[in-house]
Amino acid sequence: MLDLRPNCECCDKDLPPDATDAMICTFECTFCADCAETALGGTCPNCGGNFTSRPIRPAAMLAKYPASTKRILKAEGCAPQKAA
Repeated sequence: MLDLRPNCECCDKDLPPDATDAMICTFECTFCADCAETALGGTCPNCGGNFTSRPIRPAAMLAKYPASTKRILKAEGCAPQKAA
């Protein structure tokens, strides 16, 4: 079950469960589309993977399986992962 995290890890923009600009990587790291594309160049700074649009959970399922309320913010800033 996806966490549906409530904010962009880069700029702390609110990303409610129905946000159409929420992007996630395979580990559910969550960023807004602007940060994912512009600041990060399409690469997750945590795992090096790519991003995809986060799906929107239907309202009936959201009531049964609520979104996460835990905010995650990269204290060290938001920059693309460097190649190994």
